[in-house]
Amino acid sequence: MTGVRQPSVAQASSAGLDTEALQQLVGYNARRAALHLIEAFMQSMAAYGLRPVEFSVLSVVVHNPGVTSSQLSQALDLLAPNLVRLVQRLERRGLLSRQRDANDRRAIGLFATPEGAALMRRAEAQARASEARRLAHLSAAEQATLRRLLKKVYR
Repeated sequence: MTGVRQPSVAQASSAGLDTEALQQLVGYNARRAALHLIEAFMQSMAAYGLRPVEFSVLSVVVHNPGVTSSQLSQALDLLAPNLVRLVQRLERRGLLSRQRDANDRRAIGLFATPEGAALMRRAEAQARASEARRLAHLSAAEQATLRRLLKKVYR
């Protein structure tokens, strides 16, 4: 032994840990922030039976009636096979439908059903309220800056 006494496990776990190296990484901070927000989001969406990806798909369909699966997968960065399963699941729940385009019979558009549009209105309001609670310690300007910077990272 070198004569340097090592802290016990109990001492190490109760001592303030040095996470400065992690704190300097944008990815680490983005992940921590995402976990904080997603936890609240998942709790608020449980009443609607929507997971985050289903919420995203239905939101884009509601706000873009007739969107194609190709457009949707590109907008949300989803693999086509995964999107097919999501669309089928939302269709089985009666939240969206597929319809052939009147002008291009090869194209199939996705449309929210009245039930799907109503559910999304309530779910989006709940999501905004949940996020507002989690971000209440940030000013409106800080929230806008945060959204703008995050978009710059992934676009």
